[in-house]
Amino acid sequence: MIHRRSFLEAAAFTTACWTIPGVFAEELVRTPSQTEGPFYPDKLPLDTDNDLIIINNKITPAVGTITHLTGKVFDSKGNPVRNAMVEIWQCDANGAYLHTRTGNKSKQDSNFQGFGKFLTSSTGEYYFRTIKPVPYPGRTPHIHFKVRHEGKDVLTTQCYIKGEERNEKDGIYRGIRDAKQRDSVTVDFSPMKNSKVGELAANFHIVLGITPEMPG
Repeated sequence: MIHRRSFLEAAAFTTACWTIPGVFAEELVRTPSQTEGPFYPDKLPLDTDNDLIIINNKITPAVGTITHLTGKVFDSKGNPVRNAMVEIWQCDANGAYLHTRTGNKSKQDSNFQGFGKFLTSSTGEYYFRTIKPVPYPGRTPHIHFKVRHEGKDVLTTQCYIKGEERNEKDGIYRGIRDAKQRDSVTVDFSPMKNSKVGELAANFHIVLGITPEMPG
């Protein structure tokens, strides 16, 4: 039996191959900064890997539509950023975050990790297995992202579902005034071919405001 973490490490590179080509087919657009929100975990889970569906070695998976979330992290010149720590957090299928003040806490899915992190590869790639985000009162479905590099927080943002009708009523989403930047955080959640359980694939590339260091 393949160890779960070994599987995830291999899947990161296999999955990234789906959509990496053509990333620069359009003009490079810097990913907009967005609010961290009130529900960044106030106590991190014991398991913080990139598989949010299964906690440690439990058998029961989280409730929700399984989504393979991939992408690359780039600097302002379009160069891949290696060893960037990408963190994500989101509410579970019942709208509850991994936070003591979350809403709907009584219905919190104990099998959903709620938070994960991944260190980008030499080509800037990251990979998470999570659930398709769901709405909760006042917000359209979204996933929070934080990127840290060389010990510094360099970007906090969110990604959204393309075609989701609630987007246009969401104040944080509408707060992105630049249409290209708004499009850059609006992502297709597409059915995976040959998936017997209705899994989705989503690809979100992140362009940071940092510039590459010149050789000394």
